Amino acid sequence: MTVTKMGPAHVPAAARLERLCFSAPWSERELLSALEMPGSVYFAALEGDELCGYAGMYTAAELGEINNIAVDPEYRRRGVATALLSALCAHARKAGLSKLTLEVRASNFAALSLYGKNGFYRVGQRRGYYTAPKEDAVLLDKDL
Repeated sequence: MTVTKMGPAHVPAAARLERLCFSAPWSERELLSALEMPGSVYFAALEGDELCGYAGMYTAAELGEINNIAVDPEYRRRGVATALLSALCAHARKAGLSKLTLEVRASNFAALSLYGKNGFYRVGQRRGYYTAPKEDAVLLDKDL
């Protein structure tokens, strides 16, 4: 597996992952728009030519907000999410960011475990933040 900067050519496969992984998936158009936003950075995890995962964040001032990490179900538990998270953290450090932040579904125990193992800590909760199904979001930060 290799991790590289994500480009427009990866967007159709990323949209497929969105549909596999999330109840409210981003469309190709939304992904392309996010990818092209100033201050955004996205990484693709590739197994050969196949996209097995992607991750992205927005940056502003000294803060990075991780908005998505998606891994193809066939590639889970193989270190893909860890590699993508590491790429985001390395980019954040290199860019001089002081903190990363994100929210995750309260029931997403795999993601909560991943973030906890990588130095993220709980800072709050947003009640009813997610829809389809309605669920609380756990807010996490990581100091860099």
